[in-house]
Amino acid sequence: MSDKRPVVIDLRFARESVVSALRSAFPDRPVIDMGDPVSADRDLSEAEFAVVWKPDPELFRRATGLKAIFSGGAGVDHILSAYELPDLPIIRFVDRSLTDRMSEWVVWQCLHHLRNGIAYASQQRDRVWHEIAEQPEARDVTVGVMGLGVLGTDAVRKLKVMGFDVIGWSRRAKSIEGIKTFDAATLDAFLGQTDILVGLLPLTGDTRGIYDRALFSKLRRTGPLGGPIFLNAGRGGSQKENELTKCLADGTLNAASLDVFEKEPLPADSPLWTMPNVIVTPHAAAASDVRALFRHVEAQIARVEAGKALEFVVDRTSGY
Repeated sequence: MSDKRPVVIDLRFARESVVSALRSAFPDRPVIDMGDPVSADRDLSEAEFAVVWKPDPELFRRATGLKAIFSGGAGVDHILSAYELPDLPIIRFVDRSLTDRMSEWVVWQCLHHLRNGIAYASQQRDRVWHEIAEQPEARDVTVGVMGLGVLGTDAVRKLKVMGFDVIGWSRRAKSIEGIKTFDAATLDAFLGQTDILVGLLPLTGDTRGIYDRALFSKLRRTGPLGGPIFLNAGRGGSQKENELTKCLADGTLNAASLDVFEKEPLPADSPLWTMPNVIVTPHAAAASDVRALFRHVEAQIARVEAGKALEFVVDRTSGY
């Protein structure tokens, strides 16, 4: 029997993915899986680590012996904004597979809009054979990425490989080789050069509702795509959906690809579902691979046991 203290798992993911991943995870440590009904009344006071995604609010009151809390995703706003938390390290999920998936979604959507994907999909439904004459190259289009953390930095590099002119924005100045970057003081200059705006910001007090009519109206209107395009795979709370919808209807925005929303699942009566210039994906841009998540947690626990510092610890002041 292991003398190590338990790790508690409370993940609102597809149940089968958690069960499957747990078969090979944490082989030397007891696991309390809160998704299993037999764990409902378990004593959690001995649990040493918690791996969570939108957990039961009672968890942190019951698990009084925790040393660290691991987020089940790259974002941590689901923890910081919804719970009364103990004074413990909170660890973001950083993993190659998650990063790659996010960049794939961003590149896919940028190419889709570049190559008239919405128009051609409509023509296919109507059985229309018509080649759109105007076809700009990627080098003609400036993609502006807001959020230059792990995900944003990878996305700008891969967009650059595809030939796009890429610029980046973060609240605090960052330097990325080969990429022109902007900070809070130069946001308007960044927006004025942007044809496709990519939102990869974390959700904090500063970023909540940042994507609104005032911001969209500052995007470049004379670019080769006929008007600005908005992509958001960061956090739904960063966009004001009522204003976003109106901007898509009146031409302030030419089109959008949206993976995150203020309320999820996106309500059936949302006009975004049926707008012809909108692509909706169900918060699937960078779904967490549960096996990769558990490997990440195991690696960080091993650091603790070796007397090393945890990596990817959230700054609670900044929110990421």
